[in-house]
Amino acid sequence: MRILIITAGSRGDVAPFTGLGRRLLDAGHQVAVAAHPAFAALVGGCGLDHRPVPGDPQGLIRDVSRAASREEAQAMMRAYADGLADGVAEAVAGGTDVLLTAFGPAPLSRMAGEALGIPVIGTYLAPSFATRQFPLPNARNSDDLGPEGNLAAGRDVLGRAEGVFAGAVTRLRARLGLPAAAPSAAGDIRPVFHGFSPLVVPRPEDWPSRVEVAGYWWPARPDRWQPSPELVDFLQAGPPPVFIGFGSMAVGQGERLSELVAAAVKGTGVRAVVQAGWGELSGCGDDLLAIGDVPHDWLFPRAAAVVHHAGAGTTAAGLRAGVPALPVPVMADQPFWASRLHQLGVAPRPLPFQDLTAEALRDAITACLSEPVHRHRAAELARGIAAEDGAASLLAHIGALGAG
Repeated sequence: MRILIITAGSRGDVAPFTGLGRRLLDAGHQVAVAAHPAFAALVGGCGLDHRPVPGDPQGLIRDVSRAASREEAQAMMRAYADGLADGVAEAVAGGTDVLLTAFGPAPLSRMAGEALGIPVIGTYLAPSFATRQFPLPNARNSDDLGPEGNLAAGRDVLGRAEGVFAGAVTRLRARLGLPAAAPSAAGDIRPVFHGFSPLVVPRPEDWPSRVEVAGYWWPARPDRWQPSPELVDFLQAGPPPVFIGFGSMAVGQGERLSELVAAAVKGTGVRAVVQAGWGELSGCGDDLLAIGDVPHDWLFPRAAAVVHHAGAGTTAAGLRAGVPALPVPVMADQPFWASRLHQLGVAPRPLPFQDLTAEALRDAITACLSEPVHRHRAAELARGIAAEDGAASLLAHIGALGAG
């Protein structure tokens, strides 16, 4: 079957689908991934076809953070959504039998599926259905609000997400020749497979039927990738270092963060590998090495602990590696995953990015490394996650579609 995966956002919104795509490819399907142009090399390097959709997520994060008003930021998001609508229309025009969609562009994917008369399957990387058990990621208040409060907070999250795409959905319906209808939402799609472990977030009992927590989809490692000799030499020159990286966060704050991280590392007496990321962190020395993109599945097991922004993908990679974490959440779903790491016992209390100082980071790294229960719990959880096959149920479902 011809399968098109539609996703949008930062690297963490794309990388898991390279692994899922490879599993589908190995099962005999033709697989393409529709993602922003910046990820063409990532997708192609994993042996998958790439179909471009407009958008510069790095620039969007930078511009939204600098917006003079909430209205200006919302206008930027609507323009981004309009570009995605055009990109989805172009991507599906390339031909497909089944659409798999990430949560963000799901309303657009649903319209494309309706126009083409093909199945659309939700493949979401974070909890995306309101529940009484916890507030959804991106809730305005991440504290447990009680059953009804949690449900209301989740519905608010979904309503805001639907609002961002309402205009784009209307435009796409017109472009695809569909009659006018009520706005589509990500929650209208069934079935949905969530790509995280039930050991990390168990499936809420009050979720709708045909909404599943499947397990993680691990990013594929690009073909022929090898670590740089500089990184290999650094790792071999001393005890395991602490990994420090903020992924797609902190755009434009590289100089400040580089100085802060260097001071914290010196204060703790540890060695550190610092990932540049979109913030463009830098640094070098006997005990500190700055690097570019390195597959987390290779690097994290070689680390003493991982300090990160608690994006879904980086959180998953740290759990897979079985090493303690120090979450430094910035925005969106990151406070949710940061809180979950603490609840699971693999991390100390999160250090919110807005509270980040050299002293606070120094103390938090020390707390992370000095508590044996974090390492014990991380190793225990990693063993459970390793026994899961997050792609199996989705592959079985797609196989049944083909057989039908």
